[in-house]
Amino acid sequence: MGKRVSAAEEARRRIDFSKELAAKGWYHSFELPEGTVIDGFMTLEQQKRRYAQFPIPDDLRGKRLLDTGAWDGWFSFEAERHGAEVTAIDCVELATFLDIRAKLGSDVDYRILDFYELPGAGLGKFDIVFFLGVLYHVRHPLLALEIVCALTRDVAIVDSFVTDPDDWLEHAGEIPSMEFYELDELGNQFGNWVGPTVPCLLAMCRAAGFARVELLGTGAHHAVVACYRNWEPAPAEIASDAPEILTIENARTNGINFSTRKSEEYLTCVFRTTRDPVTPEMLRLMVDDFGAACLFVTREGDSWRATFHLPPGLDPGWHASRLRFCDSGFGREFRIAVDMPLEAKQIEIKEVFDGVAWTQGEVQVGERGFLSCWAGGLPENADRANVRAFLGNRRLGVDYVGEPNAGGYRQVNAVVAGNVTQGKHEFHVECASVSSRSLPVAIRSQSSSK
Repeated sequence: MGKRVSAAEEARRRIDFSKELAAKGWYHSFELPEGTVIDGFMTLEQQKRRYAQFPIPDDLRGKRLLDTGAWDGWFSFEAERHGAEVTAIDCVELATFLDIRAKLGSDVDYRILDFYELPGAGLGKFDIVFFLGVLYHVRHPLLALEIVCALTRDVAIVDSFVTDPDDWLEHAGEIPSMEFYELDELGNQFGNWVGPTVPCLLAMCRAAGFARVELLGTGAHHAVVACYRNWEPAPAEIASDAPEILTIENARTNGINFSTRKSEEYLTCVFRTTRDPVTPEMLRLMVDDFGAACLFVTREGDSWRATFHLPPGLDPGWHASRLRFCDSGFGREFRIAVDMPLEAKQIEIKEVFDGVAWTQGEVQVGERGFLSCWAGGLPENADRANVRAFLGNRRLGVDYVGEPNAGGYRQVNAVVAGNVTQGKHEFHVECASVSSRSLPVAIRSQSSSK
């Protein structure tokens, strides 16, 4: 007995234009300068209508544009005609692309790259990225969208096969879903890996790190989405007070350092506001010129804690992080460090105090105590996650690393557990595998000091 084929699989297999494409010989149609028309599988009218959908300027002079999976190249050459500096990539070199480029006298930079080679290709970032008809061909679609996001400065246009272009609104409130094709179930073509629903496509674009995602339209088995790296402009007239920002930090470490080599990095912003309630849709985080959508926001006493993905594509170095409401200005700016090395040559500590009573050289401990010191020589990106404090061999929890004072010393606060042995101890600080000299400190029980 042969394999039973479901109605859904039969429907997917019917999405097969390989014979028509073979008969045409070209996927894209072209009108050459001397008037010759090349009649491809996709008509000139269809191509122009799709291009007109894209929310990009008519004048692209000064803009860099990346066309991924360019095929015969019509969209690459059309963007170049509008003034863009265009780089086109494909996984194989196509004679049709080279032929048209020569006939047009085009300067499009044509690169043969596997899609996953893009991050290491040294191409830089692009104002606009075309990701047209590629998503369902990649084995790792969310990773692919993250790569697109990291390469984009302004907007990416994502056009993909979807399973529900005509009736997606009927299940828009359901959990998004995606079909997986192990072999040739979609269009009888091996290498068509996934078929998302429209809501799933939109959700993946958001999860990839784009600040705003807008559905431009659906058509025959596909949907087109504009994915923006930044927020809409702040309102000309401010309607509410800016949030009072208490901290912006790494949600996992509570420090200021982030690594783009990690698959998931999250920022958390703690702020106060007179607004109540606060919802994720109200918040607009910016890290330099890149926006990030709020994932969750919760109340904590008299403040709020909001969580965001670290925007993809940040270069190594310091970055300014700011938060506003959709109808307010920005609150206080905080700096975060991305992919920065942690380096120290010599660390010096002085003046160890009780962090509450401010008695020098002695810390009183009840259920716990607090120790404060001033440390010099710490790296600029030192934080509570990479600075370590020790009483003898016992590591303390560092809960604060301040900004440098005029002399270059930074306040370091540590928590002393209540079960630490009373008496004299040696205290020192470590960071970046460099240790300070030790200073003596006495641990006293609060009950015995009364």
